[in-house]
Amino acid sequence: MNKAEFVDSVAEKASMSKADATTAVDAVLDSLTAAMKNGDQVTLIGFGTFLVRKREARTGRNPRTGEPLEIAASNAPSFKAGKALKDAVN
Repeated sequence: MNKAEFVDSVAEKASMSKADATTAVDAVLDSLTAAMKNGDQVTLIGFGTFLVRKREARTGRNPRTGEPLEIAASNAPSFKAGKALKDAVN
């Protein structure tokens, strides 16, 4: 499902126009992104938790040459599914 299909689904389930659903979906995604950008985690009970995990700097290898190279530290977005979502999928 892509974003357009997701917006259509939200519009249908919430009995709202596609324009209003697009605004709502964009607002949720913007809020989620802003919170994670600040290092906060967002927990939606029953659905899951969105959080930022820190990756330490490490040494890797160039697959072509086998030469070692340094991989910089970074932050990675992560999602941990809640029990209700896990149960719904299984």
